[in-house]
Amino acid sequence: MTVVKVETEIAGRLLTIETGHLAKQAAGAVVVRFGETVILATVCTSDPRPGTDFFPLTVDYREKTSAAGKFPGGFIKREGRPSTKETLTARMIDRPIRPLFPMGYFDEVLVQVMVLSADGQNDPDVLSMIGSSAALAISQVPFEGPLAAVRVARVNGQFVVMPTAEDMDHSDLDLLVAGTDEAVNMIEVGSRELPEAVVLEAIALGHEHIKRLVGIQRELMAQVGKPKVCSTNLPPDELVNAVAAYADKLRSAKQIPGKKDRGAAVDAVTDEISKTFTKSEGNTAATAVYDAFHVAMAISMLEEKVVRQLILDGKRPDGRDNTTIRPIQCEVGILPRTHGSAIFSRGETQALVTTTLGTGDDEQIVDGLGAEYSKKFMLHYNFPPFSTGEVKRIMGPGRREIGHGALAERSLEPVLPAPDQFPYVVRLVSDILESNGSSSMASVCGGTLALLDAGVPLVRPVAGISIGLVTEGTREVLITDILGEEDHYGDMDFKVSGTTQGITGIQLDLKIRGLRHDIIEKTLEQARVARLGILEKMHAAIAAPRSQISPHAPRLLTIHINPDKIGKVIGPGGKTIKRIVETTGAKIDIDDDGTVFISAVGMDAAERAREEVERLTEDVKVGKVYTGRVSSIKDFGAFVEVIPGVDGLCHVSELADKFVKNAHDEVKIGQELRVKVIAIDDQGRIKLSRKQAVRDEAQHLGQTPVPTA
Repeated sequence: MTVVKVETEIAGRLLTIETGHLAKQAAGAVVVRFGETVILATVCTSDPRPGTDFFPLTVDYREKTSAAGKFPGGFIKREGRPSTKETLTARMIDRPIRPLFPMGYFDEVLVQVMVLSADGQNDPDVLSMIGSSAALAISQVPFEGPLAAVRVARVNGQFVVMPTAEDMDHSDLDLLVAGTDEAVNMIEVGSRELPEAVVLEAIALGHEHIKRLVGIQRELMAQVGKPKVCSTNLPPDELVNAVAAYADKLRSAKQIPGKKDRGAAVDAVTDEISKTFTKSEGNTAATAVYDAFHVAMAISMLEEKVVRQLILDGKRPDGRDNTTIRPIQCEVGILPRTHGSAIFSRGETQALVTTTLGTGDDEQIVDGLGAEYSKKFMLHYNFPPFSTGEVKRIMGPGRREIGHGALAERSLEPVLPAPDQFPYVVRLVSDILESNGSSSMASVCGGTLALLDAGVPLVRPVAGISIGLVTEGTREVLITDILGEEDHYGDMDFKVSGTTQGITGIQLDLKIRGLRHDIIEKTLEQARVARLGILEKMHAAIAAPRSQISPHAPRLLTIHINPDKIGKVIGPGGKTIKRIVETTGAKIDIDDDGTVFISAVGMDAAERAREEVERLTEDVKVGKVYTGRVSSIKDFGAFVEVIPGVDGLCHVSELADKFVKNAHDEVKIGQELRVKVIAIDDQGRIKLSRKQAVRDEAQHLGQTPVPTA
């Protein structure tokens, strides 16, 4: 096979797509190169499995650490299950290509992408989306593309297309947009409270570059594209027409309030249709001549038609108008031992979110193709079967759970306080207790409430909402706060999260070929209005972060010491720091710049550890009270070690509020004393007073000093 290459310049760099050299037995295979990042995208197809009533598209994306010249972590030294990044990238490849296949096409299709080389600057995820489209476009698979994707950042107020990793470090926008040369069909956004107008401008800019990337794929198709082979399996027209007679019954059932009651009524109608038309042993009905597969498809097609027509007529399944949000209930502080907790309910969707505060030991270390880094914030999303009243196999988190958790995490991360303001590691867990539409946005709202309940000083609260779309010809209806069935039968699930100031996260999924720019603009405005309404209800539940964190959470203290004194804190063989940890129960971490992080459950332990470190590292100050240890005793007084290696004299006249003739009568070697530094003479000799320390502390507590015995 002849090697064919197409190329275009984007952001001042050359992007090439090549086929005919690698993986020649695949139905379609391309190599995409941008900078020194190289990916291989392949497509294979096979006949449908018997009884399959859905499109079995599988997308797999893998990052080989050898691509970056690295060894895999761990003992085995071999790549294992997909990482979170690999799972999210596979989802991003899948979402824009899935709508571009014919209805009734059930052949098995596998899209597999491997990263062959990673330069650490150009993320392979966008190249993988381009490569997957190109591989499908030149194969015999009836893919109705091609499409492309680009990333857009904003650095110092200026948009940057296909940004490098260095650009992203200074960007307040991470926009990944995909689409055909006609329209956008997938959007992912993480941003720092940017106005809708800025995000819209970035989407429009990204789409202009998409058109050029689609153009070179069409060039490739013209040279090596295979004839498309499409076999569909749709129900016969006479069955579709016969089932349509039940439209009125189904329409009535679809307008019953309440998900369970509505579902039961719909099931009664669909069971009647199934019994009337499904060919089976013992079914003597004259119309029962169709196989169950086609009857189920015809029922699904009728349901879709009825739901869509109701929405277009202004009659949503639960009776709301197009912009009304379902009743919202916010509860905080509901669990006694968690560091923060909240329940956010919106209609029949309910999320229980908990906050856990941790120390530096709890940071998640992420090691991929790029430089290793640690995460101080994570959000994990769980979707148990009981949330939809179903019986399913209980397994670990799947792609859906990982994807929804990442969206909620991306939406909340921009409003978290800086580490120097709030040094805790934060973990949110969102357990969906009830689901009927947009549980990821409920996780965003519940996450905000749980963070505030934990005392996390957020920049501003975040809320999220999902907007749906139903189109028919020239008719277009946008609907706020979509139900599960509106998501299933509608054309769009456009999730938007943000604050009163702007957008922090977006995720757009489409079932149609694309979305015009003016529809995106209307959607963002409708979402903004809804978001502000939700934020008002959240504000009524908890207006500000708790003034104190949970007594069950670790206390974190941060102090700075002279880096030259780090060795003094650690001690020979770590002896000194181990002693502090053992005696106080606190954890101590020291950075090379002299920043000391102290953590403990209970403020007393943290304060004791801080005092120990300060004693070791600071110079003795006049007027300060120290906890010292008696190192030697003379008739005229006791020498007290106030900081390691530094002694002061507490004269017998300063040992107690009574007359002391001999210091031996008052104190013992090794005894701990609270002493105040009352003077340091020209020779550096330190004078201490025990009785003044007792008086000062009693006065601070509003008590009468007790004479020292």
